[in-house]
Amino acid sequence: MRLCVILRKLIVKTNMRYYPIIMTALAVVSISACNHRADILSVGSDSQLEENSLYSETVVYRDSNVVFRQIDEHTWEGNGHLCYNESVYLVEGNHRALLIDAGTEIPNLDKIVSGITSKPVMLAATHVHPDHTGSAVNLFDEIWINAADMVNVPSMMKDYKGIIKYLSDGQVIDLGGREIEVIFTPGHTPGSTTFFDKEAHYGFSGDAFGSTNLLLTTNFSTLICTTSRIARYMEKYGIEKMYPGHYHGDNLETLQRVKDLNKMAEEVLAGTRTGKSEGGMLGLNTVVTDYGVNIRYKSPNAIK
Repeated sequence: MRLCVILRKLIVKTNMRYYPIIMTALAVVSISACNHRADILSVGSDSQLEENSLYSETVVYRDSNVVFRQIDEHTWEGNGHLCYNESVYLVEGNHRALLIDAGTEIPNLDKIVSGITSKPVMLAATHVHPDHTGSAVNLFDEIWINAADMVNVPSMMKDYKGIIKYLSDGQVIDLGGREIEVIFTPGHTPGSTTFFDKEAHYGFSGDAFGSTNLLLTTNFSTLICTTSRIARYMEKYGIEKMYPGHYHGDNLETLQRVKDLNKMAEEVLAGTRTGKSEGGMLGLNTVVTDYGVNIRYKSPNAIK
């Protein structure tokens, strides 16, 4: 059975209580069973075989824990194998690079990244769940997060010994000839954050819009504020897509997806859309489904 399936079953069964422990244990099991040989793949190599035909990006690095693909000349996406293709993104400028998220357990992620870019790397997280910050432990001396997620740090990042710094809403990260704007997008967590490259017309949204399966740990009013704001932002700056926190090659977040989530959220609050009861992780006991996406939430707490 795939490791991510085991992970999900354990997390659901324990209702998130032992999430960090389960993440760590499964990571250790996976790593011990792996052959750690890493292959840097040259462009045009016959070795560039995609695990999933849905990916259009070229593979540039592969080992038993992660696959990196090139989005464009100075941007890369890496998929870990422990939690539903948890994704990290490397965004390079002329002077430095930004690593967005760190995956669950990717040994030598710092060295892998330095093999792709020679620029100094700044690590920032879309939120502090372990499938997005796990590899920061012992590999990165500093991480930037939204302060609203600090409430989750003791349980989700308890082993991190480095410096935690805080992002600001509207902050511009200057990489040298390339600017990344920080926009707070709470909903999935209080401190969920999206990073936008307005010149390239795309962003990196973590789990803010769900990767087709939004786990709403806050409430629908918060989600409505976020989706309304981001819809306006995307229209104003011509943002065409957002790369999600669990990228499968065909699940980019779009303006239409954001509007669909907004509509569903408004209908739940208005009482014209009713969720279906279910058991789930994070205590989320209800789901609404439409437009090819799920919103999972805790009822009645989230209906406000």
